[in-house]
Amino acid sequence: MIFICVRFPVKPEHADDWPELARGLTEGTRSEPGNLFFEWSRNVEDPTEYVLIEGFQDDAAEAHVTSAHFKQAQADLPQYLRETPWIRNQQMEGDHWDRLGEFEVPAQG
Repeated sequence: MIFICVRFPVKPEHADDWPELARGLTEGTRSEPGNLFFEWSRNVEDPTEYVLIEGFQDDAAEAHVTSAHFKQAQADLPQYLRETPWIRNQQMEGDHWDRLGEFEVPAQG
């Protein structure tokens, strides 16, 4: 799996609108055949920063960055950002999430 984490520093005046501004990218990516997940979170310490985690099957990332919705996002979204986003991109074994055993939740009964 290709695992990607991106930090998007959004201009303060657009921070509350970011999920809607990025909706085309989000919906388009989630509908791609090789997409495993595409999830946004808002930084609780800096509400102007959104963190995106993405997972793609090994051969799907190229189709993602050449898609129409990605190219549209490249054209539209930078105007709402304070600076260029920060990214980490990693190749990983498997295509799933593992349980965090250190925080095991007892069975509810």
